[in-house]
Amino acid sequence: MGKRIIQQARGHGSFSYRVRRNAYRYKLKYPRTLKGEGTVVKLFNSSGHSAPLAKIRYNKELFYIPACKGMIEGQKINFDEGIKEGNILQLKSIPVKTQIYCIESRPGNGGVFIKSAGSSATVSKVIGNSIFVMMPSKKEKKFNEKCRAIIGVIAGAGRLDKPVVKAGKKFYIKKTRNKLWPRTSAVKMNAIDHPFGSGRGKRVKSKIAKRNAPPGRKVGLLRPRRTGRRKR
Repeated sequence: MGKRIIQQARGHGSFSYRVRRNAYRYKLKYPRTLKGEGTVVKLFNSSGHSAPLAKIRYNKELFYIPACKGMIEGQKINFDEGIKEGNILQLKSIPVKTQIYCIESRPGNGGVFIKSAGSSATVSKVIGNSIFVMMPSKKEKKFNEKCRAIIGVIAGAGRLDKPVVKAGKKFYIKKTRNKLWPRTSAVKMNAIDHPFGSGRGKRVKSKIAKRNAPPGRKVGLLRPRRTGRRKR
């Protein structure tokens, strides 16, 4: 008798394929309204995030953001003016060629773009009420001038420099962030473990699952818009 394939086991939601809730207990976003200044209370590590986090006190409120390079505990962060690393300002108040991160997609949503360690974007140009930002992917993205961002580069840029060395360590790094690793190729499995398994019938053609296929059969290309070689 065969066993459930990984897609079925992950969909069932057992603890083998579920991340610890505790790893993501910190929500990285700033309040809807910010005026005056805040204070960096604490810098700490979170296993669910690649960058070190900063705990910010604003009036009687606390919020969390990815720490910028050079940030220290006790540092004052301004929300209205001043081009200084760590300050949270509207894009219209940030000069061109300034490095920024944790950018809001729309005014007041707390920052959604660029939160991983060592990354940053650059304000490239201003056209009317629109601010164009050069993202890490080297593509420009247009933002509302009232969207806020943090000035600087996210800390933890050297996290990929040190080699992992052991496969066991890599497994636990991925497990902490709810990533399945290692990923095994389907055609290398046994027939009981996957529909593409066994040494027979290894055709290098794409396999398309039917739309009403059950979870054990819904593998390969799922409801593709088109198939075949694209003709010019």
